[in-house]
Amino acid sequence: MQLQAALNIIRFHRPIGSLLLLWPTLMALWLANQGIPSFKLLVIFSLGVFFMRSAGCVVNDLADQRFDGHVKRTKNRPLVTGKMTRSQAILLLLGLLIVSLFLVLQTNWTTIQLSFIALGLAVVYPFCKRITHWPQVILGCAFAMAVPMAYSASNSEFDVAGIAVFVATIFWAVAFDTLYAIVDRDDDQKIGVKSTARLFGRYIHQAVISCQVIVLSLFLLVAMVKHLPSPFYIFWFGAVGSIFYQVILMQQRCEHKYFQAFLQNHWTGLLLFAAIFSSYLGGSH
Repeated sequence: MQLQAALNIIRFHRPIGSLLLLWPTLMALWLANQGIPSFKLLVIFSLGVFFMRSAGCVVNDLADQRFDGHVKRTKNRPLVTGKMTRSQAILLLLGLLIVSLFLVLQTNWTTIQLSFIALGLAVVYPFCKRITHWPQVILGCAFAMAVPMAYSASNSEFDVAGIAVFVATIFWAVAFDTLYAIVDRDDDQKIGVKSTARLFGRYIHQAVISCQVIVLSLFLLVAMVKHLPSPFYIFWFGAVGSIFYQVILMQQRCEHKYFQAFLQNHWTGLLLFAAIFSSYLGGSH
């Protein structure tokens, strides 16, 4: 197995997916631990984000191998070009899952059970693109499972704030992955792959913006139920600005700008995490 092919299939050169999963995970850890998560949990969940996202990429490429060659963005993936065989990809996937299992075994039984639900959603997601226009919701649920896992690993009650972050993560994933899917929309239509980008059609801007507004509103709910101090709102307004910038990019209606809007979600997530992080600094909460 070529090292470069292995790095390509796990998208090591494109960490955006790991970052988009990392931010809600860290938010949940901070909220579940009143701003002081243990170093052990930070290591477990940070590494878990990387290895599970990598495993999800391999599952996706195995499931989509016969489609990827017909899509300009994915035609050079290792399984399509032959730089990696299916057997090698499966071995790599098993390795990633074994490491992920080792990490989650350092927590507790409830978290282990939740991890299997998350894995199931990650495995099902690529196949949903063939049967429903809502695969982005399945992806969002897979991402959002990190939230109850963080709470259970922290032995904390899954409270209203946790539920709000869980639901917000689903809507956020629908928003950013719809922007991502726009790039492939024409190719997807030719080969019969479904997505919210195809479903929303000419209302795609309204749909993405609506999802982002729901996300922002749910984080306001978090601030209210947790009685978070003023630093939260400074960064929350920064996230509003980040989403407004996405709207500006979308208005230009070209694939490159839609992809830029997708990438901008990293900064949205970072700012929302910073809103929670800053609220607990120096015992301000």
